[in-house]
Amino acid sequence: MHFINYNRKSALDYAEKWSRARNNNYLNFDGIGGDCTNFASQCLFAGVGIMNYEKDTGWYYNSPDDRAAAWSGAEYFRRFMIHNKGEGPFATAVSVSNLETGDFIILNNGIEYYHTLIVTGFELGTPLVAAHTDDAYMRNLNTYHYISAQGIHIIGANKY
Repeated sequence: MHFINYNRKSALDYAEKWSRARNNNYLNFDGIGGDCTNFASQCLFAGVGIMNYEKDTGWYYNSPDDRAAAWSGAEYFRRFMIHNKGEGPFATAVSVSNLETGDFIILNNGIEYYHTLIVTGFELGTPLVAAHTDDAYMRNLNTYHYISAQGIHIIGANKY
């Protein structure tokens, strides 16, 4: 395996372009659970260019009927990113105060992780984010209602 750098600029450019629109290459999950993690995965893929096709436990999207749970589910995305040792992107869990642009935040309502955001900037130390479902670009994290937030710092990706 060899290491691939995470191109944060490509991820951020994708987030800016598609934060208020939908890329027809992917199913729009609005109305069927939300599109936030699907959008976050698209941004991340724009920055790493490699997926993990491990059945059931990977992170990939081929079609609406051929995709990993981690591509479109917040808790699955969180778990995959911080535990992936195989091909594809990998990350470390950090506090929100230690994030960089291009990293991710997953919100928890006290019961489950339910919403995934990409960090697009900072305002007085507070992350500004982009997201789908409630479409946003450069939205202040403090405007969301949540119990806790998990920072996901992307390190890079591995490729066989």
